[in-house]
Amino acid sequence: MHINLNKQTIFTKMKKLFVLTLITTFLTGATAFAQQDKSKRASPPAKVTQTIKSGAVVSIDYSKPSVKGRKIGTELAPFGKVWRTGANEATIFEVSKNVTIEGKALPAGKYGLYTIPGENEWTIIFNKTWDQWGTKYEEAADQLRVSVKPEKADKFAEQLTFTISKSGEVEMSWGDTEIEFDVK
Repeated sequence: MHINLNKQTIFTKMKKLFVLTLITTFLTGATAFAQQDKSKRASPPAKVTQTIKSGAVVSIDYSKPSVKGRKIGTELAPFGKVWRTGANEATIFEVSKNVTIEGKALPAGKYGLYTIPGENEWTIIFNKTWDQWGTKYEEAADQLRVSVKPEKADKFAEQLTFTISKSGEVEMSWGDTEIEFDVK
């Protein structure tokens, strides 16, 4: 068997091979980036889940930003502006049954959890759009807003931390700030 390949044919085949190699490398890199290990991020992921007295399962899936010497209200989570209440993707607040938050109705489902921090009051926002990057926010998609008073935390929390008690009290601690709201 005799193969007769001229220089042009060889060049064309090598060019195609090079382009295919570039495409494969790009796709492999893009897939690796998209599937990045969330535990290696600067703001690690966390999830807290609790079955409360009413029988509803409440969970909060979020990323934990650190204070790193910055001041909450100015350098972090600026007062008067919508904040994604975490880092990276939107913080997800999920309830398995219809509940009330601070006495106001919230249907069962998943919500993006946002806040508007303030010196004397924080607005807690449950937004219908939950599956998105955290900085994308549209007020028109709000399901519920409630206001709570911030408190000075007993203990400084370097990383944002949520806890949920069996009684339905949700507590967010970050820096020297603590906010709480009741889920029933």
